[in-house]
Amino acid sequence: MRLLSGILFLAVVFVSCDEQRHYEKNTDFISRQWVVQEQPVFEFEITDTLATYNLFCNVRNSLEYPFSRIFLNYTLADSTGKTLNSKMVSQFLFEEKTGAPFGESGLGDIYHHRIPLETAFQFPRQGKYQVTFEQYMRRDTLEGVLAVGLRVERTAK
Repeated sequence: MRLLSGILFLAVVFVSCDEQRHYEKNTDFISRQWVVQEQPVFEFEITDTLATYNLFCNVRNSLEYPFSRIFLNYTLADSTGKTLNSKMVSQFLFEEKTGAPFGESGLGDIYHHRIPLETAFQFPRQGKYQVTFEQYMRRDTLEGVLAVGLRVERTAK
């Protein structure tokens, strides 16, 4: 029991030592599918406008996902609702020909992907910002998508 407690403590310490991470949050889809009407929104605050940031979309999927890649739209808006950026991005989740999964393997058939949205982005002013994601696929319901999230990290100086 002591060994398990020690391992758990070390795991928490290593996860919390992510110095680049400014913000990270995920929305889990309880039904293990992303329905087109579900558009997760993530709100975060920026205080340092001189720093640059990388923004990523986190996607967690299982082998049940029926396509080789995913298309999604994201919108970055400031606290007044003004859209700073909006575009469609795509990412291969599986190798096209062999079907081998990409991403970091989690437990069993679950894989994690970090999709780049913005690189070395400088926010124009201090305040709250929000990112909204919407899936942009041929189906209204994407089986096998377990979670979508946002990661904002400071770039190295």
